[in-house]
Amino acid sequence: MLHVRHLFRFIALTAFLGFAAAASAQTIIDDWTNIKAPPAPELTTVTVDPKTTALLMLDFLDKNCTPNPRCVASLPLAQKLLAAARDNGLTVIHTNFPGGEILPQVARKDAEPLVTSFLDKFMLTSKDGNKDTGLDKILKDKGIKTVIVVGSAANGAVLYTATSAFFHGYQTIIPVDGMSGRNPYVEQEVAYNFVSAPLMGGKVILTRVDMIKY
Repeated sequence: MLHVRHLFRFIALTAFLGFAAAASAQTIIDDWTNIKAPPAPELTTVTVDPKTTALLMLDFLDKNCTPNPRCVASLPLAQKLLAAARDNGLTVIHTNFPGGEILPQVARKDAEPLVTSFLDKFMLTSKDGNKDTGLDKILKDKGIKTVIVVGSAANGAVLYTATSAFFHGYQTIIPVDGMSGRNPYVEQEVAYNFVSAPLMGGKVILTRVDMIKY
């Protein structure tokens, strides 16, 4: 009987070790179809001070927005947000990347600054290394403490610039209906990143265009 008990313990241990080895061999690719999306983050109604808030209109361009139906669908809301920002006296800053033209639906006014860079609009990447684009200086010179970030792509300019804005010390607000990716999964991943990332998670405000008050 003692021998049988030892045998069962050995079998149980072997099974456990085999399960642990199989589990450790799993990768995110192996488990891809089994992953369930976490609960959606709550959106927050937010009131901003027009004197210390800037709207960053990121890369609403012919090259990347026009070919993307999700970006085109976001344009009416981007227009609404841009008009409200102007009406309430917010600082408005536009961005593009080399070779891209801002779409007429959200056209820039001459007095509104334009920053040209890829991805993180605070930094210009070149063969000589990263250089400051001057965006941080523009914001600080105007006394800006809060930035509202919209644009395309969600996992490009929005992700990188909003993250950089947060780490530059700005309260960062993202209307999720004003950012677009190639598909809904991209937008979901970016939104979840802003509520879950170390240090940044829970401090970036997710909202909608119609939930922003002035």
